[in-house]
Amino acid sequence: MNDSTGLTNAGSEPEERVLEAALRPRNLDDFVGQARVRQQLSLVLEAAKIRERTADHVLLSGPPGLGKTTLSMIIASEMNAPLRISSGPAIQHAGDLAAILSSLTEGEVLFLDEIHRMSRPAEEMLYMAMEDFRVDIVVGKGAGATAIPLELPPFTLVGATTRAGLLPGPLRDRFGFTGHLEFYAVKELELVLRRSAMMLDLSVTSAAFTEIAGRSRGTPRIANRLLRRVRDWALVHKLEEIDHQAAAAALDMYEVDSRGLDRLDRGVLEALCTKFGGGPVGLSTLAIAVGEETETVETVAEPYLVREGLMGRTPRGRIAMPGAWEHLGLTMPKDAIFANAQSYESDED
Repeated sequence: MNDSTGLTNAGSEPEERVLEAALRPRNLDDFVGQARVRQQLSLVLEAAKIRERTADHVLLSGPPGLGKTTLSMIIASEMNAPLRISSGPAIQHAGDLAAILSSLTEGEVLFLDEIHRMSRPAEEMLYMAMEDFRVDIVVGKGAGATAIPLELPPFTLVGATTRAGLLPGPLRDRFGFTGHLEFYAVKELELVLRRSAMMLDLSVTSAAFTEIAGRSRGTPRIANRLLRRVRDWALVHKLEEIDHQAAAAALDMYEVDSRGLDRLDRGVLEALCTKFGGGPVGLSTLAIAVGEETETVETVAEPYLVREGLMGRTPRGRIAMPGAWEHLGLTMPKDAIFANAQSYESDED
């Protein structure tokens, strides 16, 4: 499995998983960035503690790696409550959800990642559970089926989604607080990296922090992962301190360039500029040109390239923006189409 940096995702390895967990902040004061969401969430949790009630249900939306799972853990910690973790894709039947809900204890925090991918029957059961703390268990089939009401203890649901637009209105409306997480600025990522370096007992210069942060695509998860790869590079090269030169050399070796583009990103841009003259070209055709699945190009490479102003989306297909030619060191043809680029949701292929 690959992450958006093109590096092997070592999160499945026990040691890396333990390290990643250790780097997570444990309370809102330690959580870097997302100032508005932190302030609002702090108010929600503090009010719940004063009222001696469970906190309202919380919906967290935003791109992967910005801290949704970490915030769910912080919510449980701040409320001094146990945390149960599951995901939308794992709940494909109403019975799956009923089994989880019926085993919750009072005040427990239930975190559902990718909640928009939950099945419709389970989703409809969740409506009643969130609002009335009750579910109806259907026993039997057909005319002889009987609905048995099951009372649930008060709990807090924390839902996370990377695609808030796919959540139906009735589900969104049942969340008492909705927070949207934004990409991090370089300065914020430097703070994340400084905290992680301290916990990993690393000696890193300010210039090295800036270099790593600048290649982290505005995402703390990627920043921490790159820091660990730079640490490995320094360890092998027997360096006691990681400076700018060491950080740049390590990240160059892992094919993460100065703007955070990896092999896939550059492959997409190079195909767009050199094989298709800057476009427009359909998504599936572009994916074939780089030897990747259409979904991989659309979900991994495209969002960042569009956000960075290197690629555009038009009704006729994807096009290279002026910055793409400049970043690749290529001369943009005079007839290149980019003036009418716009971001919109479509599937022209």
